[in-house]
Amino acid sequence: MLSPSPRVMSSPSSQNPSLAGPAPPRLSVVIPTFNCLALTQAMFASLQATVSPRIRHEIIFVDDGSTDDTRAWLRALHAGAAPPHPGRTALRLLFNERNLGYAASNNRGAAAASGELLALLNNDLILRWRWLEPILAIHDELGSRAGLVGNLQRNASSGELDHAGLDLTPAGKPYHLRHLPPLWWRLIIPMQVVPAVTGACVVVSRALWQRLGGFDEGYRNGGEDIDLCYRARAAGKINVVALRSVVRHHISASPGRKRHDEANSYRLALRWRQAMALDAARAWCWEFLARGPHSSKYRAALAACAFLAHLRDQPPPEAIAGVEDRMGVEFARWREMFGERPPAAGDLLRSS
Repeated sequence: MLSPSPRVMSSPSSQNPSLAGPAPPRLSVVIPTFNCLALTQAMFASLQATVSPRIRHEIIFVDDGSTDDTRAWLRALHAGAAPPHPGRTALRLLFNERNLGYAASNNRGAAAASGELLALLNNDLILRWRWLEPILAIHDELGSRAGLVGNLQRNASSGELDHAGLDLTPAGKPYHLRHLPPLWWRLIIPMQVVPAVTGACVVVSRALWQRLGGFDEGYRNGGEDIDLCYRARAAGKINVVALRSVVRHHISASPGRKRHDEANSYRLALRWRQAMALDAARAWCWEFLARGPHSSKYRAALAACAFLAHLRDQPPPEAIAGVEDRMGVEFARWREMFGERPPAAGDLLRSS
């Protein structure tokens, strides 16, 4: 994790560790903001309405150079907050002197946090009743195996399911799962293991966050959450979706959110090509079996079935070859766009 820029300023309250009271909070809620004040206000109201006072927590806003009335509202919010005591939530403000992006803003908020757990929340969420308790219960159940714990997210406008975890296509491209496990599964098992979860609403232990180094600031508003999930898996952790936690999300409401997708995707695939190919092989096997019949490739079909049933660790060679062929097409396209290495976030900022 990169250290905070010397040009970054913070409110005086963020320099006072006593704000959290004599005992550290269990949860530090980190909320980056960049304009979209109405969404931030609605999100904060839903946060206040849904987090039980029994869960000791602090709230850390990190404003990333807003040009609307967000900063004035945050200052007024902070000025109106009652002095903290052991039973009251602490509110802290951090102001970036210039726009640093999603990864750096979250890193800054996490560095100022004192809670056992971090809850990273986008400012365009609408939090629902009991969204937090299932996440905390699953994190506790997983114990030392816990990686990043996400949840179900529905489109705030349509109500349609937008996120039940992230998986990979047979071409090695990450995508949002938009279907739920069977009802019997959800009644018995409150979680689903996935390769990755979105960073829009996620809980991770602060100790693991520090061990992994937080978000890689080489990404620019995309890919850093998947990268962190892969680092957690490489460290032996499990990323899961809490199937009984639901929030609503104004999808990609921040301005310029998708501008750097290609460079971010290239960076992610370069770093995790082998791991992503293995995840993509599972999707390839499903696609291969769905095509049937397989009289001429029965060995590959049997191997694909065994891999999908977790009876073997490695997919059939045909799966890896098929995935690598498709990923190779993407790499050729990225090299034509960017050369051998993708641009870093600082270069992306200068080119914006």
